[in-house]
Amino acid sequence: MKNPQVDPYFIIGCGRCPLGGTPECKVNFWRDELLLLRTILLDCGLVEELKWSMPCYTYKGTNVLILAAFNDFCSINFFKGVLLQDEQNVLELAGENSQSAKLFKFTSVSQVREMEAVLKAYVFEAIEVEKAGLKVTFKKPSELELPAELEQYFAEFPAVKVAFEALTPGRQRGYAIHFSQPKQSKTRTSRIEKCVPKILEGKGMHD
Repeated sequence: MKNPQVDPYFIIGCGRCPLGGTPECKVNFWRDELLLLRTILLDCGLVEELKWSMPCYTYKGTNVLILAAFNDFCSINFFKGVLLQDEQNVLELAGENSQSAKLFKFTSVSQVREMEAVLKAYVFEAIEVEKAGLKVTFKKPSELELPAELEQYFAEFPAVKVAFEALTPGRQRGYAIHFSQPKQSKTRTSRIEKCVPKILEGKGMHD
């Protein structure tokens, strides 16, 4: 069932950047593809929710995938994509440092229709992953120390973790240092919250 709270995304975008509601918003580039993907995902029995200002699809309260629009493509981002078999070899890592999320990229309505059966098979597999309670084992580079506040934020907002892992090592390191500098926990948390929009846009601190 469509969630009315998600409807504005397909009209004005996520609103995380100043382009929201303008012709330059990336959602406008791929609206037809995104709407068709929405229909397919709902047909798979997932629950549609609005999380991080984006359409997120869940199974029994667990995040399974999220829709996203970029300049060159729109995508379905499987939160535990690395656990899928990917027999058709269509998934790509969300970023060079991603350890969990994988993307299914689309560039036309015809491609979405052509790949509908494959996409549904992947979605059903992702649901089975959740039913089985499978977890991704994360490996953190020893040289990158992340503050506890950031780890907690990742636990509460998985999309931010996905975006952070997609950043270049240099950008990750820059944020890690910036977040760790304050002595007080509330100040570290404040810094994290202020930088989240840039992280979600794939930008470094000074971009």
